[in-house]
Amino acid sequence: MNFFNKTRLIFSFFLLTISFCIYSQANVFKVTLDAGHGDHDFGAVYSGRIEKNIALAIVLKVGKILETSPNVHVIYTRKTDVFIDLVERANIANRANSNIFVSIHCNANKNTAADGTETYVMGLSKVASNLEAAKKENSVITLEKDYKRKYEGYDPNSPESMTAMMLMQEEYLDNSISLASKIEDNFEKLGKKLRHGGVKQAPFMVLHKAYMPRVLVETGFVSNPTEGDILNSEEGQNDIAEAIAQAILSYKREYFGTGAPEINEVKPAKDTAKPKTVETAPKAVKEAPKGTFFKVQLIASIKKTPLEPKNFKGLKNVTMIYENNIYKYFYQETSDYETAKKYLQEAKSKGYGASFLVATKNGEKISIQDAIK
Repeated sequence: MNFFNKTRLIFSFFLLTISFCIYSQANVFKVTLDAGHGDHDFGAVYSGRIEKNIALAIVLKVGKILETSPNVHVIYTRKTDVFIDLVERANIANRANSNIFVSIHCNANKNTAADGTETYVMGLSKVASNLEAAKKENSVITLEKDYKRKYEGYDPNSPESMTAMMLMQEEYLDNSISLASKIEDNFEKLGKKLRHGGVKQAPFMVLHKAYMPRVLVETGFVSNPTEGDILNSEEGQNDIAEAIAQAILSYKREYFGTGAPEINEVKPAKDTAKPKTVETAPKAVKEAPKGTFFKVQLIASIKKTPLEPKNFKGLKNVTMIYENNIYKYFYQETSDYETAKKYLQEAKSKGYGASFLVATKNGEKISIQDAIK
């Protein structure tokens, strides 16, 4: 082999290596895991069961499982017993350009009989228990230096501050709900070990500042003697970590995979393909009238619900679209912004506290600000 051919071969190998590295980086799924509390912030403490220790143990176990999976990169907000500001936890995920953010905690209640898991997505809620859970976790900021300036006057004990935390990055809500649903579905599979409490919305500060699909997992109640012992045990933590990790990997396959179903998922995939042919986004765009319109998004769910008033607390004129494996339900539609705000208030008065306005122009989603202009 002459010098020219040898040089060309080396150069080609170099380009191939660089291309492979670039491709691999582009296909890496980044997960930021956040263990709640830390150091002087113990979280909930009951009979020797300490939230900060349990949350960290579960996070490290989740991370260990994920790190054995190809093309998954795990970022930790903390791996030791240290205190991290809430906004910094979110910023760690933001700087890493993470695909998802998962914050892990334990719940507590003066009523020691309270039990069950809960997985939260960002949003406003009028449900007292949801707000109380958010208020408890958000109160951590008072342990930070100069927190009033850092959080722009936010007061975790003020109802006005809680209400002021408007739902941000609406485009991430559907994916957050999907991830949260997968986690809760896996908790349900644990059977009698833990009672799953479902997906909920609440204004958590740590979620508010993370700019990607994000969830906060309350893995159970440390205040409950039986459930607390499960959370504090090696076996219980392993079960919980496995449930969360497998939910994350399922989310990765669904949104970042090749699209090819797993062998045991072939039948469900075939069944769920039917509504897609009827309710796909392109069809909705094709039939959409020209102009700018407002409507109220009530909920986004992985489950299909018949469009009957009785299923939507008496609200009529509810429509649905199916996109990104999520069913979105909307109430009313109008070209007048003031009328739309009235529809929103009506939806909230019926109990849809997390509902919000969306706008479209010629069938394409646009921001509310652009629609008003």
